[in-house]
Amino acid sequence: MAQSSSMKLLGARNMSCIVERMEWNNKMDLIAYGTEKGEVIIQRLNWQKIVTFPTPGEDVRVRSLSWQMDETLLAVGYSNGKVALLDAESETIISGLIYDDDIKKVYFSKAINCKESLDSYTCNAKDKHRRYLPKLPPLTNIDPCLKTLDQKSFPKGSPCFLVVIMRSGKVHLLLLGALQAGSIDLTQHVLNPDQFDVYDVRLNGDFNAIYALLRDGQQLKLLHFHNQVLQDSISPMLELASHCAHILETKNYINDTQQCLTEAWETVQLEMDNKLTKYANSQAYGMISAHFLELLVFGYATLEVEEFLFETLTEKGFKKIANSVDLSLNNLQGLVFKQLNGAAINMFYFLNTIAGFGRMTHFFEALISPDVASEAMRACGSYLLKVHELQRTIDTLVYDMKLFHSWIIFTILRLSHQEIPDDMVFTGKENVALAEFFCAMEPDIPEPGEGDDGIEEKPATASGIAGEDSSGDASPSPTLTPRSKFNLERVGQYLENSYLTQLQTVNPDELWPRLLAENECLAQCNLFVPHDKKLSLIQQRDKMFNAIDAVFHKPTESISASFKLSTAVICSDLQQYPNESAADPEQQSNYDFVNCSYHVHEATKCDMLALTISLQEAMVLEFSRGDDYLLRCTRVHLHPGPITPQLQEDYYNLRFVDLQFYNESSISMLAQTSTPVTGVRPHSYFVQFSLSASRNHCTQHQLAPLMKLPEATVTHSVHDIPDAATFKGLDGVCEMLAVSGSRKVATVLSDRRRKMTIYEMEIEEEEDDTEMSQASFLEISKESVLATCSNETDKADT
Repeated sequence: MAQSSSMKLLGARNMSCIVERMEWNNKMDLIAYGTEKGEVIIQRLNWQKIVTFPTPGEDVRVRSLSWQMDETLLAVGYSNGKVALLDAESETIISGLIYDDDIKKVYFSKAINCKESLDSYTCNAKDKHRRYLPKLPPLTNIDPCLKTLDQKSFPKGSPCFLVVIMRSGKVHLLLLGALQAGSIDLTQHVLNPDQFDVYDVRLNGDFNAIYALLRDGQQLKLLHFHNQVLQDSISPMLELASHCAHILETKNYINDTQQCLTEAWETVQLEMDNKLTKYANSQAYGMISAHFLELLVFGYATLEVEEFLFETLTEKGFKKIANSVDLSLNNLQGLVFKQLNGAAINMFYFLNTIAGFGRMTHFFEALISPDVASEAMRACGSYLLKVHELQRTIDTLVYDMKLFHSWIIFTILRLSHQEIPDDMVFTGKENVALAEFFCAMEPDIPEPGEGDDGIEEKPATASGIAGEDSSGDASPSPTLTPRSKFNLERVGQYLENSYLTQLQTVNPDELWPRLLAENECLAQCNLFVPHDKKLSLIQQRDKMFNAIDAVFHKPTESISASFKLSTAVICSDLQQYPNESAADPEQQSNYDFVNCSYHVHEATKCDMLALTISLQEAMVLEFSRGDDYLLRCTRVHLHPGPITPQLQEDYYNLRFVDLQFYNESSISMLAQTSTPVTGVRPHSYFVQFSLSASRNHCTQHQLAPLMKLPEATVTHSVHDIPDAATFKGLDGVCEMLAVSGSRKVATVLSDRRRKMTIYEMEIEEEEDDTEMSQASFLEISKESVLATCSNETDKADT
């Protein structure tokens, strides 16, 4: 018989937006909800907003929300195929994944509690890198606009899987949210792929199988896939996933550093363009180099040079430019020497550890290919060599620019007949360096072929001046691309995704290049890291990243190939779509209503799935993970049965709207009256269904390859199961439900998903020490009343 549910109103508020998804945190008083604008808002039980995460793009919808167990990490799936991991505590986006399809659902599995034993893999080197590797310096010292990269472990809290379900039927497993731990295409396991829809896919409690609830033609099926690799390799996978997370952190750090490098280099170019490059562009190509070289060697300055030095530039103005350029170059030096060099060393450390894991074939044979891991180490070593090469190039440019700045100031003082300090006298070595700098100030880079006008660029003469004929008259060479003055491109070329145009000269005093040139077998040995001098820093980074991605292809391939269909359960028959190609969820809901919720019962080693199979009928499936391989099924419907006593009129035409597991012993359901009378506003009811009370009405089945539950089960009315269902009438037309058994709260959305109402559940008598006081409850209610009155006043005024 229907009973009245004991629920206490905590408060209600009219939201300023339409709420499309909402999810309670498992432990803390935090609820996250997604709006129709694609925003994700996190607030407390007392309505205090914590953080608002903006939409990732225009016309993007929030498809799914999932909190990591007992943590502040929130996974969000968007309609544009993006999955973002949001941290409510730090109010930052930790990472993001991009897929090429619409997201159906994302969720975190329960925590992995992998017991270490003598016959399983154990590693005592947890976070040993913190002992040997220095912490990477934050980037905020360079660019205040960039947030400090948190060097804490990428996976926060207990280890778990992140499962991403696509509308196309593809499912991706990510261990710790980092390691691609297999994928499966469900359309390969159905009979009618053209009439296919996936509702939910869940990882079982032992992390060695998945349950997939889907539509196959006109049948609602639950497919059970077992995976032997997941079962045998969960401990090594955790170790590999931890290092994968550290590698992802390092990759993000390298990308952020690369962005800072580009910005610092653009600042150098901007400061040079203010005066120096602007003047150089007004002269024929090659003349600046010739004039400065003439001024250095003979001490003679042309009228144009004197006018530029004394009127356009001035000593004070040039010192300001020199200080700004020196500061930007110092930032560039620091980014390469500290951030980039340290990140490359960190990356090499983690890859070296993974290569060591690959030699432990007993544990990692299905996860790591030693040859691929060694190749990634070689690519990382090449990247480190390229970083050192760029560092030497920047050091040379810094030395040349400082020498050039000092020489300009010295020249201005000398030509203006001012006293020259003793420390500004240049040595012979410095004069030679200045001459070489002036000769290379406007380098002549040969173009690939002839230009559109058919004129080929003239080569540079011995003096380094391009386009100078035998008579000594300089004429500008026609070029198709603008030349970078003062030879700044020797550094800038490393920050572009193209081959280097100015290679570093080989130092004849270095023994290693001579040794490689004289011994071909040594140069081709895989034990040594190759140094490709033609690649830029961007190209070398991309090559390293591709090699690292190849390391983690094998876990995905091994786990994906190990999914084996063990059981197919036919839950019910579905109606035929009016249009076989109909894939619109709104159109489908008019014919079939399939909603589901999943819970892992640790005490009984049971996986529980509650699902609606029609607008009035639902079933609860309990899969035993023990040796008995039993399936328990409880089928209930909302209509009164043949022996049901007289009920309230509304109870005769109820339909399901939503359902969720409250805990392992209760299911919270949201129901609504359905009446054909037009103009009559339906009523909504909150139903708390007790699984322990309905245990005697379930049927038990031995798992088999094919099971047809409609033929082997009996449907019971919720009104005929004693003490099983309690009803609570709700205000408004409620359309969505979110519950939390640990917080003892339930939230419903009504009035077209704009009004949020929070109830306190009083199923247990024991008080929770984290619950709010009665005074705060009253304050919330008062705020709700005031907000409602304010809205009514505004409507009356309008």
